[in-house]
Amino acid sequence: MEQKGFSDMEDRKIAIITGASSGLGAEYARLLDKEGLVEIWLIARRKDRLEALAETLETKCRCLAFDLTDEEALNALEAEVTAAKMVVTYLVNAAGFGCIGLSRECPREKMQQMVKLNDMAALALTEICIPHMERGSIILQIVSCSAFQPIPNLAVYAASKAFLLSYSRALSVELQDTGIQVTAVCPFWIKDTEFVDKAKETDRHKVYRDMPGATNAKHVAKVSLKEAKSGTVVCTPDPVSTMHRIVASLLPHWLLARFCK
Repeated sequence: MEQKGFSDMEDRKIAIITGASSGLGAEYARLLDKEGLVEIWLIARRKDRLEALAETLETKCRCLAFDLTDEEALNALEAEVTAAKMVVTYLVNAAGFGCIGLSRECPREKMQQMVKLNDMAALALTEICIPHMERGSIILQIVSCSAFQPIPNLAVYAASKAFLLSYSRALSVELQDTGIQVTAVCPFWIKDTEFVDKAKETDRHKVYRDMPGATNAKHVAKVSLKEAKSGTVVCTPDPVSTMHRIVASLLPHWLLARFCK
């Protein structure tokens, strides 16, 4: 663990961000750097990326190089959070990846790893942090507008995001009496992250095309943080994701799935 200096302060508010080494996670770190927090905990596998980001932030940082698909890493992180005795004011679950292509052609291990990171790790981080939150704390679950319907050639990814969306919606009701806000962030394709390049590794039939209407990480982070603070449970931060949500609520999913194929 790498940690910048820490002074003994009465205010013990921190942010915890997964997937912080690049893309959307890094953008949230830059935004939350302006929130007057005591620390920002940056979590990802690539320690050098985390340290480079931390050097650009004014807030003190802990750089935690954890593989969140590893149960031992989750246990170690839980011990860190408990020992810190701080208030988790923001939790951003931005770690995740996808695979483009037919499920039967994608490696089984990779699909299982996707579910572990997209769902099980997000679930674990959320349940670890809730006991250390207080009224006004915010949980940002980075979902996707693919959660609104089944999508051939993104079958497992869309299903993993549907789980996270359903979990977030239910959790927001469960936590109403605690004053903890849960927001599911459901953007369309984000063009300036590593997601697409990684997802295309399994795209044998060249299904992916450049997506008109793709948004960018800075816009998604800014809009979603603002909406979370205002109490929005499901945030569609761009025109395409908003339209997708409306259409998916009106048309049968079997029809939408065939259209996407």
